[in-house]
Amino acid sequence: MKKKLSVFETVSVASMLFGMFFGAGNLIFPVHLGQIAGNKLIPAFIGFTITGVGLPLLGVAAFGITKTSGLQELSSKVGKKYAVFFTCLLYLTIGPCFAIPRCATTSFTVGLEPIIGSSRLYLAVFSLLFFAVVLFFSLKPTGILTWIGKLINPLFLLFICALIITAILNPLGDVASVLPDEAYREGAFFNGFLEGYNTMDAIASLAFGIVVINVIRSLGVTESEDITRSTIEAGVFSCLFMGLIYFGSCLIGTQSRGMFETGANGGITLAQISTHYFGSIGQAFLAVMVTLACLKTSIGLVTSLCEAFADMFTGGRHYSLWAVGFGIFSFLAANLGLTTIITYAVPFLMFIYPLVITIILLSIFGRAFGHDRNVYVWVTAFTFAAAIFDFFNALGVSSVAGIGRMILPFFDLGLGWVVPALIGLVIGLVLRNQKTP
Repeated sequence: MKKKLSVFETVSVASMLFGMFFGAGNLIFPVHLGQIAGNKLIPAFIGFTITGVGLPLLGVAAFGITKTSGLQELSSKVGKKYAVFFTCLLYLTIGPCFAIPRCATTSFTVGLEPIIGSSRLYLAVFSLLFFAVVLFFSLKPTGILTWIGKLINPLFLLFICALIITAILNPLGDVASVLPDEAYREGAFFNGFLEGYNTMDAIASLAFGIVVINVIRSLGVTESEDITRSTIEAGVFSCLFMGLIYFGSCLIGTQSRGMFETGANGGITLAQISTHYFGSIGQAFLAVMVTLACLKTSIGLVTSLCEAFADMFTGGRHYSLWAVGFGIFSFLAANLGLTTIITYAVPFLMFIYPLVITIILLSIFGRAFGHDRNVYVWVTAFTFAAAIFDFFNALGVSSVAGIGRMILPFFDLGLGWVVPALIGLVIGLVLRNQKTP
């Protein structure tokens, strides 16, 4: 029985894992974080890395540990109805509500807007063409997507690495002299932690993690402990590279404050930096790379989303109807613009991330309490209740936020769910021990 992957296999899985998680959106948020964190970059980056790199790795490992076949089965440990709710919420978040529209608007903001200017009409035309291509390939899967991935991803990363190295060697400003935004002067770590939510990679890990596990199993590693070990080994390689790119992106974002004002979003800043160093040719190349990378990501998301919803609600049928419906919804959402999409996403991410974090941690450490349902239910229930306050706080509903501030420790840090989750854990463990002979 095979106990571990070979070095080549580990590198191959690491490359696949990196490709699954890293897209254009993973660039715009570190760049923006660098701009607003200023000389508090290091603690902000550490917080960002925990949620942007560490959690996705744990999310993938959770499937290997629990031997589950998908998100719905993983979350069904709380309850079947909750599993359907949670699966739908998660897929809609990384699907037509936020992640898929963000792909189109990121492509436009980074690629075309610096060239043709900002215009709702231009965005509408671009997003219409973008989602027409997405829908075409989603309805008619073809091998060209594989080749785009093999060609575009390396070129995209090569260009970004060249941009980061060039910017570091020829900095636009001194990091030490860049003053952070007010929120980062005292709470850089915690704000960086919350900024990592925007990558949505921890959410994606629960949607796509089973793919990585199945690949490792297909390579001959079948025991859960060995799968987990192989996943972590591959993840370490992948996450080290991702972390390096994240740090470089944060750094050039901070340095850019020496020449540019803080951008409304990281896409604007990335375009400014690229144009400064590489001129119009570099900007055009970046536009093509980002657009193709976002197209590939969108097609993969639409395909996964439609297959999941068709299986859950229409017995595996009507895939095309789901694809058309989600495509139209994504097009409409994209026309809100990148900054608006990011703003609207924050409350939902503040709500769903605590549930994602707790289900990942419960799955990983579940053996310690026999994966007892009481523990899953009580932790999730208390986390859910606290996350509602985080949701309304992010929406700016001051009356609800005031209540949350009074009853939830760490609420102002965006971590008001932590103590309730621990209380739920204690209650669940007590109930489990009471029924244990």
